[in-house]
Amino acid sequence: MTILQLHPQDDVLIARSQLVGGTRLGDLTVRGLVPAGHKLAAHAIAEGAPVRRYNQIIGFATRPIAAGEHVHSHNLGMGDAKGNFARDYAIGADVKAPLPRREASFLGYRRSDGRVATRNYIGVLSSVNCSATAARAIADQFSRQNHPQALADYPQVDGVVALTHGSGCGMDSEGLGLQVLQRTLAGYATHANFCAVLVVGLGCESNQINAWLANSALREGDTLRVFNIQDSGGTRQTVARGVAMIREMLPAANRFRREPCSAEHLTIGLQCGGSDGYSGISANPALGAAVDLLVAHGGTAILSETPEIYGAEHLLTRRAADPSVAHKLIERIRWWEAYTATHQGEMNNNPSPGNKAGGLTTILEKSLGAVAKGGTTNLKAVYEYAEAVRAHGLVYMDTPGYDPVSATGQVAGGANIICFTTGRGSAYGCAPAPSLKLSTNTALWERQQEDIDINCGSIIDGGCSIAEMGERIFAQVLATASGEATKSELHGYGQNEFVPWQLGAVM
Repeated sequence: MTILQLHPQDDVLIARSQLVGGTRLGDLTVRGLVPAGHKLAAHAIAEGAPVRRYNQIIGFATRPIAAGEHVHSHNLGMGDAKGNFARDYAIGADVKAPLPRREASFLGYRRSDGRVATRNYIGVLSSVNCSATAARAIADQFSRQNHPQALADYPQVDGVVALTHGSGCGMDSEGLGLQVLQRTLAGYATHANFCAVLVVGLGCESNQINAWLANSALREGDTLRVFNIQDSGGTRQTVARGVAMIREMLPAANRFRREPCSAEHLTIGLQCGGSDGYSGISANPALGAAVDLLVAHGGTAILSETPEIYGAEHLLTRRAADPSVAHKLIERIRWWEAYTATHQGEMNNNPSPGNKAGGLTTILEKSLGAVAKGGTTNLKAVYEYAEAVRAHGLVYMDTPGYDPVSATGQVAGGANIICFTTGRGSAYGCAPAPSLKLSTNTALWERQQEDIDINCGSIIDGGCSIAEMGERIFAQVLATASGEATKSELHGYGQNEFVPWQLGAVM
């Protein structure tokens, strides 16, 4: 079959392969070229009429559209959807009874506080960009590539990684930007996948380490060490001091061993990047099926990227376990509308050029596909960026749509695995949490197999169902959590992708 009909009430069909003008599809004749993954009109659509996909409005016709015509940015826009497009939030209308509890296990590292890790790293964090070079130099002394013997006596340690950033100074010392940065750093400093962390500062930055410790209710100890360059005599002595501290941490880190742990200890950050017209048909709903399985096993999944659920948030408010959860999500949507307006933008600035080349036209269409990653279970909680996730089940975290920033917030919140769908292609990792990448189409899988872990394109090809692929994804999550390396880990991704959300003026 060369086209897909996603719902009987849809106004568009999806091309499985490139269609040329004159092609007959039953009673429908294709008008002009329609690329793979793009939409064509199932019938004539009047100018100004709403256009539906997934039986949801994805935009309004900006001119008359003939049956069989390519439907994209040249004839489909936000129209009346701009600004105050009415969504029926119907809070709690679709809340379900809890799923029957299931049991599965993986081999994880159990920490003293009861949390479970999927990896066993030592981290080196910078408090400010000024200390980034020193932090990286410390971690580089333990690189298996450059110094293969440095960790030879510590086989249980996955590595020493430096996570640096471009902020920490030139900002309001009492402002939201610094609060978010400190919350993010605290989330990483206490992340289960780090058995120990060293934090390196400069000494005069806005993000003072002592203030960060106090504001985050953290204390220096055997597994959290801190110091400044200005107190250490300069860069060379700073690096030597940091290396010595890491060497002191290694023996204790190496004493951890993997042991069977319940899947309830898994927290998955859900991401999609480089999305295309197939994302909402294959990889995203398949990941959603895996999320439903995870929730049934007592685990947690974090849905995020608020600009990329915009226009589809009503599908989440309907599943809110409590009205306060729905209202907090709506509040974050309103914040984003005001935030983008302040910067002379609008929410439909998303999708990206790559998304549009892949067949996505409006943010409404993109968001409807993106929400599918969250499966079908109840929404249990809504968190702000980098807040610690305490609830089990499906939760939401407010983040930007930019993948490195979004995933950084999720990991800070406690995600110990990332699942990342892509239709255009992605090269991404997220230390200390392993990142599984899922392709939406087989052509991408064949082109970029060295970066993709699972091909969900077989759903489009007719090789398996969404439910079957969901089972496969869940099984791979358990294997990854037990130590099986992902493609991004094999390539060494993860240190450069630490990107805390920068808010507020740079001064």
